[in-house]
Amino acid sequence: MAEVSAPPTRRLEILSAAAELFARRGYHGVSIGDLGRAVGLTGPALYRHFRGKEALLVEMLVDISERLLTEGRRRVAAADTPDVALDALLRWHIDFALDNPALITVHVRELGNVPQPERREIRRLQRAYAEEWVRVLLLMHPTAAEDRARAAAHAMFGLLNSTPHSTGELNRDTMAALLHAMATDALTGAFRA
Repeated sequence: MAEVSAPPTRRLEILSAAAELFARRGYHGVSIGDLGRAVGLTGPALYRHFRGKEALLVEMLVDISERLLTEGRRRVAAADTPDVALDALLRWHIDFALDNPALITVHVRELGNVPQPERREIRRLQRAYAEEWVRVLLLMHPTAAEDRARAAAHAMFGLLNSTPHSTGELNRDTMAALLHAMATDALTGAFRA
């Protein structure tokens, strides 16, 4: 069955509602009927926009991965120095995580529910994004081992992607500053040891 193109705003509305529901109840805890009701449609009407719940999840996770990579590459390319590039990457990822906690939760938790070919593509995009960070860290620390830079980048992702569970009562700006300081200190410390 061919996927029908919906007006971009309706597709985005459905994707946004799905992200909230998947984050709150898990992929398997959400039915097509639940998704439809969340956007004022009957469950079957959702099939005019997506082939099914799995296709919706795939599109969501591919989109997240593409956006992170595309903007990460853009910021690195625009930076004059590795330090500026790292700061730009940190600010981008922190903003994305704080502004999209449901997407971060789905991104971290639901990849196993994506069919293998699409999962490989998502993983490829995620690796490419992580390698942007690794490349910048190695430019900053040319004598560092590549595996150390990669481990540091992934540990930093763990810190930044914990935001759906760690924001607590801090306002957004305070949390962003805290995450930036912690990530900067952690990455600096990773290459001192």
